[in-house]
Amino acid sequence: MASSKSIQKGQIPINCQLCETDKVIKWKCIECNLLMCNNCRERIHPKFRNANDHKIVDIKDIGHHNEELDFTSIKCIEHSGQFSCLFCKKCDILVCPTCVSKVHKTHANDLVEISEAYKKKIETIKKKGQSQLEDTKASMTTKKDQLDQLKTAENSKHMKVRHDILTYRKSWNEIVDNYFEKLENELDSTSKNVLESIEHDLTATIGSIQEVEKKTDEVKNFINTTNATEFFQKIKKIEKSFIVPIVETAKTYDSIPKFIPGGITESNIGMLQMNDSQSTEFSVTMVLNKTFQTDVIGICNVCPLMNFDRSIWISSTLDELVQRVKPEGNKLKVLSSFKTVVYGMTMLRSNDILLCTLGSRLKQLSVTTGKLTDTVYDVDPFQATAIHITSGNKVVVGGFADDMGKSAVFVMNEKGEHETVFERNQHLPAFNYPWNITSTRNGNIHVVDNHQRCDRRKVVICGQGGGVVNTYYGHSVVNKEEYSFLPFGIVTTKRDVVIVADMDTHTLHMLNNAGRLMTYQNINKIGIQYPFSLAFTPTGKLYIGCDTECSTRKRVKLYEVTIIGC
Repeated sequence: MASSKSIQKGQIPINCQLCETDKVIKWKCIECNLLMCNNCRERIHPKFRNANDHKIVDIKDIGHHNEELDFTSIKCIEHSGQFSCLFCKKCDILVCPTCVSKVHKTHANDLVEISEAYKKKIETIKKKGQSQLEDTKASMTTKKDQLDQLKTAENSKHMKVRHDILTYRKSWNEIVDNYFEKLENELDSTSKNVLESIEHDLTATIGSIQEVEKKTDEVKNFINTTNATEFFQKIKKIEKSFIVPIVETAKTYDSIPKFIPGGITESNIGMLQMNDSQSTEFSVTMVLNKTFQTDVIGICNVCPLMNFDRSIWISSTLDELVQRVKPEGNKLKVLSSFKTVVYGMTMLRSNDILLCTLGSRLKQLSVTTGKLTDTVYDVDPFQATAIHITSGNKVVVGGFADDMGKSAVFVMNEKGEHETVFERNQHLPAFNYPWNITSTRNGNIHVVDNHQRCDRRKVVICGQGGGVVNTYYGHSVVNKEEYSFLPFGIVTTKRDVVIVADMDTHTLHMLNNAGRLMTYQNINKIGIQYPFSLAFTPTGKLYIGCDTECSTRKRVKLYEVTIIGC
C-alpha cells in the first residue's frame, strides 16, 4: 500500500509550461508537446510560427486522443519556406510546389498524395520488410544453432583433450617415478659394492698399521733394556720383527657413477596439434536429376539393389503391395510384384531383402527366386515396424505392442540374439511407434517416432550405452506450429549427416550424428512435395519416394536427386 507521503507527492500540480505560473492547466499542443493555461493558449501560443496549423486538445481528452500523422507541415528539404505537397513515385521523394514546377513537371503520372504514398510504404514494410526480417531472423537462428553446436562440440573436445593430457601425465609420472626409483636403487647397489671393496682394504690397512705400531713399541722397549742376558736371548726375535708384510690392496676401485640428466622436450612428452579449423558454414545444394512415375499411391519404402541390374524394390502400405521395378525413361517398369503389407525394408549383403511384415519375425525375400522365408530375427511379443542394418552388420528392429501400449528398439547380432534394447528414456517411454531407423559412425541410432497417438512427432537419438542422448522435434522456423513436424523417411550420408524427410512442410532436415540441426532444404523449390521415404543408390544419388494428400490419393512419383555438400 502506498504511503500518504507518496500520494501527496503524486498530486503536486504541474505549472503552465509557457508562463510557468500555478495557473490551471487546460490545454496541450500536440505539435509543441506543451501544457498551457487558458491565458497562454490565447495570448502566447498564437505568436508561434504556423500556430494556426497546430492541434490543441483539452487535457481531459489527452488519454483518448489518437495522434494522426500530419502530412501538411513536412518541410521541403530543397526549398526553405516551402512545405511538401506531393510524393513523386518515380524519384521516390517528397516534393513541394517549387520542386514540381522545376524538376517534376514531366512526372505528372507519378505524383500522388503524401498520405497515399505513406500507405503504400507501410504496406511494403509490412509485407516485404517484415518478411525479409523474418528470413534474416531465421538465418541467424540457424547460425545460432550451428554456433551452439560448435561451442558444445569444442567444449566436449576440450574436456576430452584435457582428460587425455592428464591421463598421459599420470602415466608419464608413473614411468618417470619408476625410472627414478630404479636409478636410485641402482646407484645404492653400486655404491654399496664400491664402498664395501674400499672398506675391506681399508680395514686390512688399518690392521697392518696397528701391527707396525705395536712392533715399534716393542723395539723401543728392547733398546732400553739393561739385562745383557735377556738382550741376547731376544735379539733374534726382535730382528725378525722388523719385517711386517705390506697389505695387498686393489690397484683400482670401481667408482660411483655420475648422473647425466636426459633432455626433456615437447617431442618426447607430447604437444598440441591444431586440427583443421571448424566452420559454421554448412552449404547444401540439391539438384533434381530424374522423375519416375509409379502406379502406387504412396511409396513407404525404397530399396535400390546394389551391383545388380539397377532395379529397385518399393512398397506401398496403402496398396498392400511390394514391387520390384526398373527405371526406363521417366517411368518405372514393374519386373515383379506381390501383395503384402510391408512396414520396413532393407537389403542384406547377399542382395536379398529383409522385410518387416505382419508379425514379430522378420522375413527374407530372395531376389533370385522371389521366395519369402522366416529369419532368426524376432521381437516377440512386439510387432516389427522398422528395420535397419548398421555398418557393423547389426540388425536394428523397431517394435510396437498395441495391447501392452509399449514400443522398443532392438539391436541384434547375426544370430538374432538381442544385444541392446532401447525402451525407456529415464522414467518415460522412449518411443510411441518406431517408424524408421538409421545409424551413424559413432554408434548412435536415430529413430523416427511417428504415430497418431504421439503427442509430438520426433527423432530419438539412442547411444551405444543403451540410453537416449538427444531428441529432435523439428525447427521453429520450418515447423512454426508446435505439432507440424511430420518425419517419415530417414537416411545417413557418407559424410555421416542424417537426413530426415518432413512430409507436410516438404522439407529435408540435415542433422549431425548427435541429432542437432545443421541445415534444412525445402525441396518444394525443385518440384518435390510430400517426401515420405529416402534411400541412397549405389552411385550415391538420393531416391525420394513421396506420398500424396489424403484427399487426392493420386499415383505418386519417385525422384532421383544429387546432394552436394553433405
